[in-house]
Amino acid sequence: MLSKQTVESLEQRGFTRRQIGRMATLLSAGAALPFYNEYAMAQDAEQRMRGGMRPAYGADVVRISSNENPQGPCKEGLEALVKVAPMGWRYSPHNENGDFTKAIAETMGVKESYVMATAGSSDPLHRTMCAFSSPTRAYVVANPGYVNRAPEFIGSKVVPVPLRDDYSHDAEAMIRADPEAGAYYVCNPNNPTGTLTRRKDIEYLLANKTKDAVVVVDEAYIHFSDDAESMADMVAADKDVIVLRTFSKIYGMAGLRAGFAVGRPDLLNKMRPFSSSGFLPVTGTACATASLRVKNLVAERRAQAKKVRENTFAFLEKKGFSFIPSQANFFMMEVKRPGMEFARAMADQKVIIGRIWPVWPTKVRVTVGSQEEMNKFTEAVEKVWG
Repeated sequence: MLSKQTVESLEQRGFTRRQIGRMATLLSAGAALPFYNEYAMAQDAEQRMRGGMRPAYGADVVRISSNENPQGPCKEGLEALVKVAPMGWRYSPHNENGDFTKAIAETMGVKESYVMATAGSSDPLHRTMCAFSSPTRAYVVANPGYVNRAPEFIGSKVVPVPLRDDYSHDAEAMIRADPEAGAYYVCNPNNPTGTLTRRKDIEYLLANKTKDAVVVVDEAYIHFSDDAESMADMVAADKDVIVLRTFSKIYGMAGLRAGFAVGRPDLLNKMRPFSSSGFLPVTGTACATASLRVKNLVAERRAQAKKVRENTFAFLEKKGFSFIPSQANFFMMEVKRPGMEFARAMADQKVIIGRIWPVWPTKVRVTVGSQEEMNKFTEAVEKVWG
């Protein structure tokens, strides 16, 4: 799975043969490993919440655990998907993948050579871990934050840094934690808090990192926020920034797998070896391309998600439940008991909520579903709270 040149590069960066072998395992078995992507981690957590029982998928079960968007793919996207599906026997019957790359470049304001189209954003995220971190060059992240266990598995150094009191990334502390790090990762809005990090803080990371380090900005949830600012213009300006996006969230395409990374070509080239495929299904790319071209789609969906989110927050405030105000399609809620215990009690009410972060053992993450789903969530909370 890894070329001789790549293996030699990894050895120069301090990886042992054993660690390189684990990296090859990650590439070949990726989706089967329970830390590879959001879906895998959510499923792993869901099984533990239910005490090892088989996950329930009945119509009466509310699954608000994986930050999925119940609005689903848009009409135009589905029409494009259905149109191309009969040609699924070809890899790219009408250059769907090329059209996807072009649409991304136009949307993000970058050249096509600055685009790496991927099956979601977990793929390019794990590529950045392999390409820019090592046993001697850390991957610096927020705590709590969204980072899978791939760095630990392959032997890279990971440095977690607590969020500020306002739940934003503490850029100064991230630099102090490891001035020689290989990469600084900012999820904005942050997962699991749904809170924002100011642009000036990300610019601080760029200004104070070492010359050959990168700043990875994960904008998976940016469309749900009224205030978040993209760093795509910094990519266009040839800065040491890699921006990640996915169609799993606002576009409602979690099961169709489409996403991308944008960055300077030399940075993307360092990431390319660390994937087992790189191929995208034409159904997903056709749907994603059509979705990008629907005027006002993001704004309308943002408003709908915000309405349901604010209704849920109003309930929590009325009942005196503590939560972190979020600008994403999920939030963290204080349950004043072990989070796993609360999650299992909610599962008994047929409401499946999200993962627990070790640094906050009494908080749980809840996805904002449809209004009907959140009504069932609030009903279950009242029963479980007792």
